[in-house]
Amino acid sequence: MKLNLSRFAPYLLSALRIAAAAIFIPHGTQKLFYFPNAPHPALPWFSQIWFAGVLEVFGGALMLLGLFSRPVAFLLAGEMAVAYFQEHLPRGPWPILNEGELAVLFFFIWLYFVAAGPGPWSLDAIVRKRR
Repeated sequence: MKLNLSRFAPYLLSALRIAAAAIFIPHGTQKLFYFPNAPHPALPWFSQIWFAGVLEVFGGALMLLGLFSRPVAFLLAGEMAVAYFQEHLPRGPWPILNEGELAVLFFFIWLYFVAAGPGPWSLDAIVRKRR
């Protein structure tokens, strides 16, 4: 008996997008709203880390919904590259030691969505079907 699991791939793509966005958004709420905890004092508006929080909350929400997924994923991948090279790499080359694992992982996840799209459980898919 041959088991063909490839038919589930589009749905798992959507599940990955939803899970990644749900994990990503709290990184932004932490920066902007100090929720679920506040690791640093109030951020000045329009600072680089404030913009990162805005991207993480609103870009993460768009990815959660699967709306404008490819351009949003491109922006989020870029944000993660900047985060890694500015904040983590100066502390050493190994992500496990410089605490950059999440930045690297999210970079590749968002980059994958730039190429693959959001999957069938997305607002982009609904809009595409109506055209």
